Amino acid sequence: MRKLDIIAVVIPCYKVQLFILPLIEQIGQEIDLIYVVDDACPHSTGQYVQEHCQDQRVKVIFHHKNQGVGGAVISGYHQALQDGASIIIKMDGDGQMNPFLIPLLISPIVGGKADYVKGNRFFDLNFLNTMPKIRIFGNAALSLISKVCTGYWNIMDPTNGYTAIHANILYLIPLHKLDKRYFFESDLLFRLSTVRAVVLDVPMRAKYDDEISSLRIGKVVWEFPNKYLTRLLKRIFYTYFLRDFNVGSVELVVGLFLITLGTLYGGYNWYYSLTSSVIATSGTVMIAALPIILGFQLLLAAIHYDVMNVPKESIYRFLKEHVAINVNSDRTGNIQSEENRINRE
Repeated sequence: MRKLDIIAVVIPCYKVQLFILPLIEQIGQEIDLIYVVDDACPHSTGQYVQEHCQDQRVKVIFHHKNQGVGGAVISGYHQALQDGASIIIKMDGDGQMNPFLIPLLISPIVGGKADYVKGNRFFDLNFLNTMPKIRIFGNAALSLISKVCTGYWNIMDPTNGYTAIHANILYLIPLHKLDKRYFFESDLLFRLSTVRAVVLDVPMRAKYDDEISSLRIGKVVWEFPNKYLTRLLKRIFYTYFLRDFNVGSVELVVGLFLITLGTLYGGYNWYYSLTSSVIATSGTVMIAALPIILGFQLLLAAIHYDVMNVPKESIYRFLKEHVAINVNSDRTGNIQSEENRINRE
């Protein structure tokens, strides 16, 4: 690891007072800064850390109003960027994430192979032994949906919150637009795809002990589909029409056109046959079916192009410091306003 790298850890805290101090004690000396974000925790975790933690690397950030896990991480990101951190790790405060995996997590970034790294509990089947069955099914389904919506077909476990990101990439992300609740990780993946950042998985084993999850499955089931659909449409527009126009764009447009044409023509003739009792000829059927078949093949080709279009070359190394500052300068006022709002709340 280069000595010039300042490594920071952001820990969002909500009802994790029992776990936070043992977690901090396990964080190795390779970490320079630790941000404990008290997200209006009813257990006063932030105050507890201030009173009982002697680690000089720790800085506590308080939210007077609950912002959600995403809001807490964003506050930590802001502070880490202001303090000059090069690589920023996010880990939960409930003890599910092993701090000894930090070197493994940041290694691809330090080596210039990735811009963003996340844990993957599905890499080894043995890692799933302690995971509740409902979580296995839910995460597997979300992984497939996330692949489609973000374009990162090479990753699994999209809601895994054990992550590391290079600061130069954060400068390109509109942090104030990120979802502040449980959709945060998925939303961040979408934003990363818009800047063509390289995302990699590292294997990890999750722990499930006495921690209490604040996630409500019913609420997620209602909220996530619409959010995923919105990000999918935005990604397609950004990737294949606004920032580039390529073979995948042509395959998508022509494929949708042919399917629509065949469906409308076939639907019209089916209705005509039904109301007039005139049986459609084989030629009419073929004229309707052929565009649908060709359109479907073109859509499959577009999906194949999308799979092969996963970013492969890390970009943070090519972002000069002054470029990152210029990119971020337009957001400085927004960031300051957001921090002032949080402090007021």
